[in-house]
Amino acid sequence: MKFELMHPADQLVMIMDRIYQYGMTTTSGGNLSILDENGDIWITPSGIDKGSLTRADINCVKPDGTILGPHKPSVELPFHKEIYRIRPDLHGIVHAHPPTLVAFSLARKIPDTHLVPNAKLVCGSVAMAKYDVPGSEQLGKNIAEKFAEGHNTVILENHGVVCGSSDLFHAFMAFETLDFCGRLEIDAKKLANPRSLSDSEIALESDKAHPALDAFVAKVISSEEKAGRRDMCSLVHRAYDQRLFTSTQGTFSMRLSDGSFLVTPYMKDRKYIESEDIVRIKNGMCEEGKTPSRASLLIKHIFDTHPEINSVIIAHPPAIMAFAVTDAEFDSRTIPESYIALRDVKRVPYASSTLDIEGTAKKFCSSTPVLIVDNKCVIVAGNSLLNAFDKLEVLEYSAKAIIAAQDIGKIVQITPEEIDEIKTAFKLD
Repeated sequence: MKFELMHPADQLVMIMDRIYQYGMTTTSGGNLSILDENGDIWITPSGIDKGSLTRADINCVKPDGTILGPHKPSVELPFHKEIYRIRPDLHGIVHAHPPTLVAFSLARKIPDTHLVPNAKLVCGSVAMAKYDVPGSEQLGKNIAEKFAEGHNTVILENHGVVCGSSDLFHAFMAFETLDFCGRLEIDAKKLANPRSLSDSEIALESDKAHPALDAFVAKVISSEEKAGRRDMCSLVHRAYDQRLFTSTQGTFSMRLSDGSFLVTPYMKDRKYIESEDIVRIKNGMCEEGKTPSRASLLIKHIFDTHPEINSVIIAHPPAIMAFAVTDAEFDSRTIPESYIALRDVKRVPYASSTLDIEGTAKKFCSSTPVLIVDNKCVIVAGNSLLNAFDKLEVLEYSAKAIIAAQDIGKIVQITPEEIDEIKTAFKLD
């Protein structure tokens, strides 16, 4: 799906639906806009249910002020217009009230975008705008002032957040990523003091190159490959809906019987990824015309090193990432399901999955199917795509339970004797 080829009204409906469905705004809250190349501003309406918008509900505001559409445009149209006036490089704006970012606005604090490398790259510098009445001229000035300073992401005191970018999807990416950072920071602080990355460490990730792979033309696609592409897309969509992935972060892969493997592409929206977007890697070559995940070389090393591993998933779910950005150790001896699926979860230093691919690949074994990479991601290996996905789910659910328990009382782990009983009952190595 090419988002940029969609009509502005359809883009606004699609993104608002995503924001509403993920509980990041309310029926009456939030507004989105697009500045068209001819100067038209397409904007969501005021007072219309955000959970059931259609393209017919969207307003078009002409450069001369004429308003086309069946409803009144958002009451916060003034600050959209002011941002576009001051920043002609911006063509998409997202404004909403996700509970996490509202919490930061109430505390007058900005989420730490240095906890994971890509967040800073996506969000850029984040500012705080002074409070004023929603829809007022002064609020518009307060917000526009921060955009004029060069910020593309602005939290509004006691209100919400505004993100602007070159198009609506990239503004949504910044919005979604900042919310992720906020949830991650809140969870991390329940465990220990979060550990931020330096600018040089973030630059190390941003400078990571795509693997240099020759191209091949896929002439025949087997039924096995077709099924793999279908199943991978289905689980990627599920991972996104469960917030185990963000729009463009997270990698799925699976081995095919001929030794080649399928992997998700670089920077494709995980919400709407399709079978034809999936990339096949064969004999060290990449399917022609596609850009695979930058983790493809690591995945290849894992498959080459471990013939029993047939799927690798790399993800950044906020609960388990709370352990990755602190010194808190994740222990799977919480409930039997966690220990059976995850066994002994190990952690490796930041950037090791990039700078020490062979060493990272060798860390996996039957008793260590999961690695936590400090401040970066988790890597989950399984004997099938579904098995790896199940491990990822169990990992995040277990991390959520441990974090929630911090507010209840001291955690009681399963005893060594009880672990031995589990090993015997389930024939674990």
